[in-house]
Amino acid sequence: MSTEYGADQIQILEGLEAVRKRPGMYIGSTSIRGLHHLVYEIVDNAVDEALAGFCDTIDVTINKGDTITVSDNGRGIPVGINHKSGKPAVEVVFTILHAGGKFGGGGYKVSGGLHGVGASVVNALSEWLEVTIYREGKIYNQRYERGKVIYPLKVVGDCPMEKNGTTVTFKPDAKIFEETVYEFNTLKQRLREIAFLTKNLKIILRDDREEEQKVREFHYEGGIKEFVEYVNKSKEAIYPEVIYCEGTKDDVYVEVALQHNDSYNESCYSFVNNITTPEGGTHLAGFRNALTKTFNDYARNNKLLKENEQNLSGEDIREGLTAIVSIKIGEPQFEGQTKQKLGNSEARGAVDSIVSEQLTYFLEQNPQVAKIILEKSIMAQRAREAARKARDLTRRKTALDGMSLPGKLADCTDKNPENCEIYIVEGDSAGGSAKSARSRATQAILPLRGKILNVEKARLDKIYGNAEIKAMITAFGTGIHEDFDISKLRYHKIIIMTDADVDGAHISTLLLTFLYRFMPDLIKEGHVYMAQPPLYKLEKNKKVWYAYSDDELNKILMEVGRDNNNKIQRYKGLGEMDAEQLWETTMDPEKRILKRVTMDDCDPEIDVVFTTLMGDKVEPRREFIEENAVYVKNLDV
Repeated sequence: MSTEYGADQIQILEGLEAVRKRPGMYIGSTSIRGLHHLVYEIVDNAVDEALAGFCDTIDVTINKGDTITVSDNGRGIPVGINHKSGKPAVEVVFTILHAGGKFGGGGYKVSGGLHGVGASVVNALSEWLEVTIYREGKIYNQRYERGKVIYPLKVVGDCPMEKNGTTVTFKPDAKIFEETVYEFNTLKQRLREIAFLTKNLKIILRDDREEEQKVREFHYEGGIKEFVEYVNKSKEAIYPEVIYCEGTKDDVYVEVALQHNDSYNESCYSFVNNITTPEGGTHLAGFRNALTKTFNDYARNNKLLKENEQNLSGEDIREGLTAIVSIKIGEPQFEGQTKQKLGNSEARGAVDSIVSEQLTYFLEQNPQVAKIILEKSIMAQRAREAARKARDLTRRKTALDGMSLPGKLADCTDKNPENCEIYIVEGDSAGGSAKSARSRATQAILPLRGKILNVEKARLDKIYGNAEIKAMITAFGTGIHEDFDISKLRYHKIIIMTDADVDGAHISTLLLTFLYRFMPDLIKEGHVYMAQPPLYKLEKNKKVWYAYSDDELNKILMEVGRDNNNKIQRYKGLGEMDAEQLWETTMDPEKRILKRVTMDDCDPEIDVVFTTLMGDKVEPRREFIEENAVYVKNLDV
């Protein structure tokens, strides 16, 4: 394959007109998520240079005024005339959709990004964009505004012959995006992930908006082995070494890293050319098949499974497993509407073959590790069998006694799930107020007694045996885990309503942990909400105001004046409100504030947060709280 990367390797497929009219088609949405996607598209172009072996450092800076600068030390985008268009190649890249070195022109063997639409889409959706290229001893520059060329590509200076690279600075268009303020933490998480997936690539993130510059550097010589260690940092690994498999078969480059921990949850993440594949696909299927077959073969050959015992299921072997499956492939084919599932058949065979061979060798060389993993898997098999019996017993009892809903549930009368919502409320006192306050037609109330089970530290059989969790499972109607069926959901809004104190925050986190681990689609499909009860009630001259934050209270006091006639009440809990106040402030659909809980598909960071907060290790939790305390407001300690 040709590795030449000149002006004629840039190929043109179609024009750019539709991007500003329908931005969601190209970047998903014009929300905060779409805003950050612009950065990832430019970074992906630089990563392609790294994958091709020409770039080892990428610098991303959030500037004052919320512009973004992305610099790399790759070869520099070609500046010669592209003969098909008669324009400089760099202008083609930034002004014509589906133009780039990714379309069979020999520019790149593998590439990530949105299939070559990246640079032109970012340009189209920016108020302005400037590109500076260092190439062959010259510095070139061109500026665009809302996708249109402002001046032709020009030479603006000289540079050393050995200095090559591209710098792109852009300002997102406020006419397109709902907001244009970048979040440092959001960029940090994605850039860290890219650095893990690209061995030896250094990515530096800077935030120049405050007086004191914030800088984070990501550089992982161990690549995805270090990624597994990062995801496992709040868990206890059950053997010290991360198992690593690497190889190329049928032009598919395969990297797999895995390690079991003492939790009961599987955390497997798959990537193709550095793009996450939340729905998995052939590469993940190949990995799972290799894992199940290799461990069962080893267990049989070494008499760890008796002849009369059944094989371990893949689920048993993957209990407590953290794994990263990353492949690089020339022509990735994605299935489904959302393009989140890999379809290449050769990827399955390549991953299966490489993992089977190298994992077999590892187990033979490390019999102690093999024994530890298989003992955990056999325990998981027994627990799964106990959970199945508990589940079957629950189903039989339900069928026999005809009482499908928990006794403590105050259900609503409307039977159309789209109109119905359920409040999960802590304690009988708040539950009583909520039952009196609610609209009986559409609002159901499920009071919970005390703190529910921490599912991060419990196997499935324990979870099925917990009364509070069973009440929620039965009330929601969907079942959990492999029985989960979202079409049976009885309420389209599940609203967690707890006190604004440390205990309330803990109960909310326990509930969210349960939903994330066993019913994640409820969160992904936007059915889970957090109620926002007021923190203060202010009375003056028989008038009443409610404030939901300290800032809001101060604004009200500025309006009504600060004097001794104000009686300000600080609510310590929901139980302090009578039914009328609870309805007026927290449950009336016309006036209440609800926060929808959202999550990206298959984001390792979410896994890290839940295990940090709910796991056994104290030190990572302390570090997390210290780092994030600045974002928490109005929590009673």
